[in-house]
Amino acid sequence: MRNLIAFISKYSFFFLFLILEVFAFYLLFRNNNFQRTVFLNSTNKVSGNIYESYSEWTDYLDLSVVNQQLAKENSRLRENQIKAYQRLFGENIMVNDTIYKRKYFYTKAKVINNSINKQNNYITLDIGASNGVKKGMGVIGPSGVVGVVKDVSTHFSSVLSVLHRSAKISARLKNTNYFGSMQWNGENYQVGMLLDIPNHVDISKGDTIETSGYSATFPEGIVLGTILGFEKPDGENFYDISIKFINDFKHLTHVYVVKNNYQLEQQSLEEKSEEQND
Repeated sequence: MRNLIAFISKYSFFFLFLILEVFAFYLLFRNNNFQRTVFLNSTNKVSGNIYESYSEWTDYLDLSVVNQQLAKENSRLRENQIKAYQRLFGENIMVNDTIYKRKYFYTKAKVINNSINKQNNYITLDIGASNGVKKGMGVIGPSGVVGVVKDVSTHFSSVLSVLHRSAKISARLKNTNYFGSMQWNGENYQVGMLLDIPNHVDISKGDTIETSGYSATFPEGIVLGTILGFEKPDGENFYDISIKFINDFKHLTHVYVVKNNYQLEQQSLEEKSEEQND
């Protein structure tokens, strides 16, 4: 103890200088927008690089899980190929003169930071504005929905994970098309809730939950999870439904950022309609 007191006494002026220096920087960044912006951008870049380096060390440990996810994804893609189908009733000819325009684009990204044990969890990706990523874009994994882009820097982006209390995904029952919203329960990272499903609808454990396509963020038909259990509360018109997420958020390594070419057009029209109703 005496040595500690002697050490502090000997370098007291140095410690005082450090405290005053930190306080001076605090006042500088708090009261000057330009300096605060430069500081935040610099720290975001440094932290992004640190996360990226750490991710390279941990990726090797998740190779088996990644291979399984890629195998499942390749299986689904192969199932959609024309050679996966068999011609029925002999030689058939189909004429289709509809002109198609691509609505969704997918940009691959790597997860360099992720959390699952907080009330509000975020994911950091290794791509940003320079890759065309913008706030509000959806993010999906090999198995299903991961979250929505919240903030973007030049080379990195932050994603509001499905494991966030304010994250709501427009969802529907695959068998009946009744729709509601999916939300995390804030407890188990593998379990969420399906809200606003009327209690007269026939549902069963194991039923598939998928994106409804009603939002401009995600395409319809992306699997979100399966029904784990449900109850009919007395005096209520809607089920209490718990679902098991299809994604294993603890082993996310590679994802896709979804760009909807018509997102702004749809959102502006819907906002205009809401303003007219107010």
